Amino acid sequence: MNIFEFRNLLKSEDKKEKRKSFLRSLIKSVDTGANGTQDYIVKKGSGKNKIATTRQ
Repeated sequence: MNIFEFRNLLKSEDKKEKRKSFLRSLIKSVDTGANGTQDYIVKKGSGKNKIATTRQ
């Protein structure tokens, strides 16, 4: 491997790393349970305003 191939290899690796870090910065974190996606609240009945469970 000559010096030109080596430099091109280093440049391509540097571009890959920059692209990966850029794509990572675009990813947004998600709030678990936001907007009622995790638990359901009973709206009517004797258990009003309580979190519903699957246990019977």
